[in-house]
Amino acid sequence: MTYIEGVILPVPIANKDEYIELAKKMAEAFKKYGATKVVEGWGSDLPDGEVTSFPMAVALKEGETVVMAMNYWPSNDARDKGMEAAMGDPIFNGDAMPFDGKRMIFGGFDMILEA
Repeated sequence: MTYIEGVILPVPIANKDEYIELAKKMAEAFKKYGATKVVEGWGSDLPDGEVTSFPMAVALKEGETVVMAMNYWPSNDARDKGMEAAMGDPIFNGDAMPFDGKRMIFGGFDMILEA
């Protein structure tokens, strides 16, 4: 069963090009280790909420937007093995990330519908 890993994170708008370059490298690594699809979206319509919202979820600051990413894996087990292998890839060599990882939210989901 397809397994989806979802991520939302705040990225400074000034770092858009740097983030896109990193996202391309990360997508290549995830696919190398078993992801079947990787998608990234740059926030463009992020309304403020009264109770919750994407901006609130990542404590969005002035000059930032929210990026949403989804990685598709053949299964949860494939994701676990693939992520472990990907984290050992040179792409994840400890360079500074162009975003605040402390405000990143992520989780895994069993797919229940694909239309």
